[in-house]
Amino acid sequence: MTSSAVQVAVAVIINQQNEVLISLRSNTSHQGGLWEFPGGKLEVGESIEDALKRELLEELDIHLLASHPFKIIRHQYSDKTVVLNIHIVNAFSGKPRGAEGQSIQWKSIDQLRSVDFPAANRSIIHSLKFPDKYMITGSFDEQNDFLSRLENSLHPGIKLVQLRCKNINQAAFVGMAEQAKIICEKYKATLLLNTSLEIYQKTQAHGLHLSSQMLYTSAVRPISLEKILSVSCHTIADIRHAQKINADIILLSPVKETTSHPDVKGIGWEVFASLISDIDIPVYALGGMKQDDISTAIKFGAQGVAAISSFWNESGKI
Repeated sequence: MTSSAVQVAVAVIINQQNEVLISLRSNTSHQGGLWEFPGGKLEVGESIEDALKRELLEELDIHLLASHPFKIIRHQYSDKTVVLNIHIVNAFSGKPRGAEGQSIQWKSIDQLRSVDFPAANRSIIHSLKFPDKYMITGSFDEQNDFLSRLENSLHPGIKLVQLRCKNINQAAFVGMAEQAKIICEKYKATLLLNTSLEIYQKTQAHGLHLSSQMLYTSAVRPISLEKILSVSCHTIADIRHAQKINADIILLSPVKETTSHPDVKGIGWEVFASLISDIDIPVYALGGMKQDDISTAIKFGAQGVAAISSFWNESGKI
């Protein structure tokens, strides 16, 4: 963090219905007319917790009782750099109201749309909505076997899926993607396609995944902000390009050595953490990951873990 960055305290207030409290920015303010999470700039010498208490009282007429750190996001606008110090609010007293005349509302996390928020807030939305497990589809015998394995994998609760089938033709891939989307929507899971933009546009999938080889074919974001853009990264240069094209998810690998690439040394958790320390995109650790690695991944700054073998259903159960 540099002294020129604007330090901001942000409150994510979630109720028992899994709704989050948001407020509408004044049309005359920076990024006016967009929704935001309550909060504001830290005053000189003020702690994040004290700033949260002050801002929530001033903005919403509520008293903060308990909160815990969620994440820190550094975002570069064209005219300023902001550092968002985000806390989840666990308890407060009083009834929220727009104490400064602003509109407020409780909105389901699932219904939050990133296009309705300032760019710096979009990563908060993605971090709230994205799960801690990201499944990449693995081997299968034929289409019916694939669909059966997919459904069995989703049944235990997988909510984010990358369809990766390298050895089938375009028509077969599109057909499989449409069938996979039906199954994913049945389980309220998000389907991303690991394919070319041309093939992706022939489907109604929820998003696109770009391999590290495909990453540099896009100079700008290739899909709309209402879809999810996932990318594979291995280096800091890859990560910077992912930021440039406004990716929503990064898969960073290999964290550990894998059986598929035994000659490639894993970067380890310390390097993983250093590579993602100043980016505002949710990152999943990939490479030798298992469910038991989720807590470690989160500790080192990840959204969670991505894997094939640990999540893809090989025998009717995970």
